[in-house]
Amino acid sequence: MGVGLLMALPGQKDFVVLPLEGGHILLSGSPLKHSRREEEAQMLDFISCNMYVLFNFILLFLIFLKDTERNHNFKLQRKRRMKKVKIIGVPEHFNLPWHLAMEDNAFEDRGIQLEWTDIPEGTGKLTQMLQDGEADMGIILTEGIIKSISQGNPSKIVQEYVSSPLLWGIHVDANSDRQSISSLKDDKIAISRMGSGSHLMAYINAQNQGWNTENLEFEIANNLDGAVENLTNGSNAYFMWEHFTTKPLVGNGTFKRVGDCPTPWPCFVIAASDVFLKENVGVLRHILEVINTYTLEFKQIPSIDRTLSNRYEQKLEDIQEWLSKTTWGQEQLSEATVNEVQSRLFDLNLIEEVKNASTFLWK
Repeated sequence: MGVGLLMALPGQKDFVVLPLEGGHILLSGSPLKHSRREEEAQMLDFISCNMYVLFNFILLFLIFLKDTERNHNFKLQRKRRMKKVKIIGVPEHFNLPWHLAMEDNAFEDRGIQLEWTDIPEGTGKLTQMLQDGEADMGIILTEGIIKSISQGNPSKIVQEYVSSPLLWGIHVDANSDRQSISSLKDDKIAISRMGSGSHLMAYINAQNQGWNTENLEFEIANNLDGAVENLTNGSNAYFMWEHFTTKPLVGNGTFKRVGDCPTPWPCFVIAASDVFLKENVGVLRHILEVINTYTLEFKQIPSIDRTLSNRYEQKLEDIQEWLSKTTWGQEQLSEATVNEVQSRLFDLNLIEEVKNASTFLWK
């Protein structure tokens, strides 16, 4: 390896390396200036490279925004083309299959925009909304919709929804000294409204007890919250509502349950207005196919008991008991059941006549 001597030439700012053992290296500029040129070149390369990256990033971002806008417009156009169906039901655990199907977009996948509305007032309000055209479909108590159709509601039952009976709890204020159903014979009954399940089942219960049903007196409570207010403010009335829905109120000392009264038939049906049925047979079949798939598989959903417990704020063991007693149906309500319900309602003077079952059932 050669060794050189670094020297400055007279009159120049440049440096040269004079060889000591042969060979030389000429530095054409000062080391400082050469370093600055390299740094400037590197900086230009760095800026150029980053500008290229930035340009491509902006381009990709603009493409992303365009695609997002295109997808949004596509979804809006798809939603506009969808068939909108208004459906109503009570905000209770029976109806979770509908909500799961909607959360999975199972109806949208078939071009149906299902709009669900919770109706805490219950069957009386549900049948009225169906009759007034405020809803296309409803999940309604069997006896309630049969009474309503018998009295002129232009609707039909399209199939069973819950084929097991509903267990009606019979409640009084927790501080009441009444301990049994028999002790309620001469007491008033708090109900959500006339024609509701709490109204009709009060007659069924009284008939089961052998009481004179013509002596029954009612107080309108509107909904479950209204019943809590009614009973806890000294009305001395009793109140009938679904056993498991009211179980937390029994547990926290608001209500005392003195007994139960099960319905003698499948408790919930799916009903639809005649106007909707006339124009949307294909849509209805799709809706039924979806919900029947969900109800068939409902009990097999992993941890469905915990989901129900958390969603409806009920104890896990209560939900498990309720699930063991509940069966969802996927077939049309039988004519025999329609006639049985009519017969009981007619005997109680709640309907004027027993009509042909075809009046109530969609074929």
